[in-house]
Amino acid sequence: MTVVDETQGDPSDTRGRVAELLALREQARRGPSDRATEAQHAKGKLTARERIELLLDEGSFREVEQLRRHRATGFGLEAKKPYTDGVITGWGTVEGRTVFVYAHDFRIFGGALGEAHATKIHKIMDMAISAGAPLVSLNDGAGARIQEGVSALAGYGGIFQRNTRASGVIPQISVMLGPCAGGAAYSPALTDFVFMVRETSQMFITGPDV
Repeated sequence: MTVVDETQGDPSDTRGRVAELLALREQARRGPSDRATEAQHAKGKLTARERIELLLDEGSFREVEQLRRHRATGFGLEAKKPYTDGVITGWGTVEGRTVFVYAHDFRIFGGALGEAHATKIHKIMDMAISAGAPLVSLNDGAGARIQEGVSALAGYGGIFQRNTRASGVIPQISVMLGPCAGGAAYSPALTDFVFMVRETSQMFITGPDV
């Protein structure tokens, strides 16, 4: 849930409310910081939005739940509530054909999956199944956001269940674009096609300390 901050600007009329909403959407589109974007580029990788723009026909992307944020507390998470919660979801077209897509944003929590993050993926997967359209995942994430505990782990259960339900019904395509651990590797293993980038992509069960 997104709470509009009424202390900024003058949202007392419709025009003010719209201006505030547009400012929030622009903040979500920019991402956490220019520094985080530069760090991603320095690794030879694109941001989640840049990847989606390359995949889909120009101007066709329609984003879902852009202003979604997590509700977790503890481990300092309550002070870090970025919009999108580290995953961009939506649909667009590829050569005119409707495609549903989600992309991990490594700049936000290393692309790790929490409750809100998972719920966004569940929704876009359900939409793809209902529409009978292909689902493309652009993976670049650290697996479960373990600070959120069982809520994050349950989120992966929902993804795996949908992977299974979609099998043989719609094409599921996974593109591995960075180090993907745990559930970020398990889900692609359940899909129809997995593409990797030489010297960049990694899929592994978990880290050595677990």
